Amino acid sequence: MALERTAVNPWTWSAGMGFHQGEIVSGQTRTLYCAGQTAMSGDGRPQHPGDLAGQVALSLDNLEAVLGAADMSLADLVRLTVYTTDVDQLLEHYGVLASRLGAAGAAPPTTMLGVTRLAVPGLMVELEGTAVGS
Repeated sequence: MALERTAVNPWTWSAGMGFHQGEIVSGQTRTLYCAGQTAMSGDGRPQHPGDLAGQVALSLDNLEAVLGAADMSLADLVRLTVYTTDVDQLLEHYGVLASRLGAAGAAPPTTMLGVTRLAVPGLMVELEGTAVGS
């Protein structure tokens, strides 16, 4: 049985913002649960202090690296949680995230949460994803 994904959108507004309200995944699948990815270098050092757009881009790069190591891509995301220490500033730079997801043909159900801080001081955004592939 082939992998089949069906978007669930009882309202149309979310699709216009680049995400589905839900997604049904059926068929033969593999599931990858990704740890939260941040703007950390390959040797574990925080990058782009004070630059939220730069942190979003590197967090996406790191999420893509984890997905790629499992032979998956952003297109395989079925869930994305975005944690940020500054929701208003993230919304100003949300295009960085939305354009990368859109280019990959991804519109995963997404939740954005404002938090007091992340685990490593200076980090402002963390992306946690779940991917399903065949």
